[in-house]
Amino acid sequence: MDLSHETMVWAAKTFGLVYLVILSMVVVAYTFWPARQKEFRDASVAILKREDGPWR
Repeated sequence: MDLSHETMVWAAKTFGLVYLVILSMVVVAYTFWPARQKEFRDASVAILKREDGPWR
């Protein structure tokens, strides 16, 4: 097997793309998982519930 620069670049581009696509799908699935909805909803308004908010 010839491990030339072109072969290594092709492998890095191919497997890097696959890695990033899978990672993106995992992040989106984690974000929209039904059990996590309450956690993210609470986090989205947490700054508004704090009494020492940025407007003081």
